[in-house]
Amino acid sequence: MLDLKFVLENKEFVLQKMTARGVRLDFDEFASLAEKRKGVLKTVEDLRAEKNRASDEIGRMKREGKDVTQLISQMKGVGEEISRLEQELSDLDERLQEILLRLPNIPHKSVPEGKTSADNIEVRSFGDKPRFSFPVLPHWEVGKRLGILDFERAAKIAGSRFVVYRGAGALLERALINFMLDIQTKERGYTEVIPPFIANAESLMGTGNLPKFEKDLFKLRGRRWYLIPTAEVPLTNLYREEILDAAGLPQRFVAYTPCFRSEAGSYGKDIRGLIRQHQFNKVELMTFSLPERSFDELEKMTADAEEVLKRLGLHYRVVILCTADLGFAGAKTYDLEIWLPYQKKYREISSVTNCTDFQARRANIRFRRDPEAKPEFVHTLNGSGVAIGRTVSAILEACQQADGSVIIPEALRPYTDGLDKIRPS
Repeated sequence: MLDLKFVLENKEFVLQKMTARGVRLDFDEFASLAEKRKGVLKTVEDLRAEKNRASDEIGRMKREGKDVTQLISQMKGVGEEISRLEQELSDLDERLQEILLRLPNIPHKSVPEGKTSADNIEVRSFGDKPRFSFPVLPHWEVGKRLGILDFERAAKIAGSRFVVYRGAGALLERALINFMLDIQTKERGYTEVIPPFIANAESLMGTGNLPKFEKDLFKLRGRRWYLIPTAEVPLTNLYREEILDAAGLPQRFVAYTPCFRSEAGSYGKDIRGLIRQHQFNKVELMTFSLPERSFDELEKMTADAEEVLKRLGLHYRVVILCTADLGFAGAKTYDLEIWLPYQKKYREISSVTNCTDFQARRANIRFRRDPEAKPEFVHTLNGSGVAIGRTVSAILEACQQADGSVIIPEALRPYTDGLDKIRPS
């Protein structure tokens, strides 16, 4: 969430950044509400001061044996006016909060302006696109022929956009989870967390999923609980309403969780395969950082996510997202895009984002540089390390062989009990 004072004092800058993100802000209405709130607040504070003075005066008059009936009657009216104005102040705060909660983060100065994802800029790539001497099959067809992906029975159990992994497919998925967790915990400095897979409304408000993106969530009927769309939600809220010690920052966490998304507004897109499912597995990276170090942490987290794909030998590229493609809470994002040979296109497999103090302000996560210092908001960063199902799809397509088998990347074989190839049964 943006700071109210910052928005009011930087009108042209904020409007320019919102326009670059395709967001319309009625600044005049916003400023009018803020000015009205300021006036009401001053009146309330003046009346409270008057009431406090009168209370002292009433006490003095009683001690002197004087009649206080009239003054008490006057203060009753003042008290009623304070109550009325406090309700008006609460209503104004709610309206201002609603506007601020729906405004996205301010893009960092290094983020390129653009109108569509076509304006994203490639910054580097790894490896070469695989070449084949035979017709390449889509990953869902490869998985079906190998007997390791069963979309039909998943649809019978739950509906479309679900999958059952079987045999070597389940082994491959589990191997990738452990492989990714080991890299991040044993080599890259992250602490593993197993969080709840359900989050309350306050947690989703803190990350920016609510109120704007409620349609994308699965809500539990009769409860203020939601299935998590990503481990970013529980990890970010580990320190909600807390003040951290600056000496303990950065703090880096990694978690494997299933993720649940309704995919509202995406009907008809990627309806086949593992790319866009209602339930999928993901390893998530999360960092709480000092503000002055957060963009260095962004580069580190991006490299940490890349390390997974490098060791698997999969061709990918890194792009910096333009203003129009930037996520709601993001100030700057790198996307890792994996090459899928059948589609002949790059598909996002990880987004690594610096949210600066946007989420921390919503979730009230702060730190102190020393015991006497005023608390400041931390910077939060998150990124996929990486999406498991999309990695499976990339392996099945990039590593398929002419005989229908699929080579398991060498780095993954210690996690597959030495299995080096998935063969047709």
